[in-house]
Amino acid sequence: MPGELTTVLAAVICAACVTVAEPVLIPLLRRAAIDVPNGRSSHSVPTPRGGGAPIAAGLVVAAALLIHGTTGVMFAIAVGVFAAIGFADDLGSLPAGRRLAMQGLASLVIAGVLASRIALPPAVLAATVLVLAVWLIGFVNAFNFMDGVNGISGAHALIGGAYYACLGWWRPDAFLATAGAAVAAGALAFLPWNAVRARVFLGDAGSYGLGVALALLAAYCVIRHIPPEAALAPLALYLADTGWTLQRRIRAGERVFEAHRTHTYQKLCDVGWSHQRVTLATAAVTAAVCLLGAASLTGHPALRAGADLAAAFVLAAYLRSPALLGRAQKVPAAQEVEVTS
Repeated sequence: MPGELTTVLAAVICAACVTVAEPVLIPLLRRAAIDVPNGRSSHSVPTPRGGGAPIAAGLVVAAALLIHGTTGVMFAIAVGVFAAIGFADDLGSLPAGRRLAMQGLASLVIAGVLASRIALPPAVLAATVLVLAVWLIGFVNAFNFMDGVNGISGAHALIGGAYYACLGWWRPDAFLATAGAAVAAGALAFLPWNAVRARVFLGDAGSYGLGVALALLAAYCVIRHIPPEAALAPLALYLADTGWTLQRRIRAGERVFEAHRTHTYQKLCDVGWSHQRVTLATAAVTAAVCLLGAASLTGHPALRAGADLAAAFVLAAYLRSPALLGRAQKVPAAQEVEVTS
């Protein structure tokens, strides 16, 4: 089957799964998995969670039918297993320790199978398995932490999937193109249910499934010798926001495993931005970083270095934006008080 047709079919299958299943699933989730707002929430209305399960199902079906070989099989297994763990948490709130243990076991098995296909000395192979497993767990949870306002993770999965599909067409690489297109199509089909007025949340089922899919695509790119800045570009904002928030909380002596709402995107909401504005702004930053990351594919050292510096600046500006916007709001307020007094 021609690669282009396989890619299109994967996108159609995943989008169709979401389009057909979502309206059936939402009424069921209203009775079984309601996210009730609390002090850490960015929403104010009880909303069903777990709506990302059809995306994961679509990815599993598309991969099982259209992507052959060990990589395709493990991609389908990884998405299915992580989404199942997430869906169980959506329905019953699994204890954090049990959830992490399940993620760790799944990651080690997936990493072991994938790394075993690379001819490496035993010690290097063991280290590779460990690094890959930690990467999968780390990014899955980072993706979950960042899924806090309407549309943000759907938009980022759409951009990331489309980007990896383009890399697959450029290489060419059938797995990358097909899996990337399926991720993008599934996310796009989900956005109408979540982006403007959230009738359902991705939930852990969606954030775990999409998170592990994107983490595997990025790792696959690195293994296939795509420059790291190009491989990680779609994930850079989520990694930067999570990493920056984590180090800040550690330095402040806070309990890092305690729930909070101090990510940069959440602080943008605190200074008055709507969910949609935050989603569009973060998506624009990610799209810019993807374009800058793609400069590394040219093989031109000076262009690559300049693009890397520009990408770092864009991410730093994003991380600083809540403080800058908050400061800008205080200045007019202070001026108004001075005039009226």
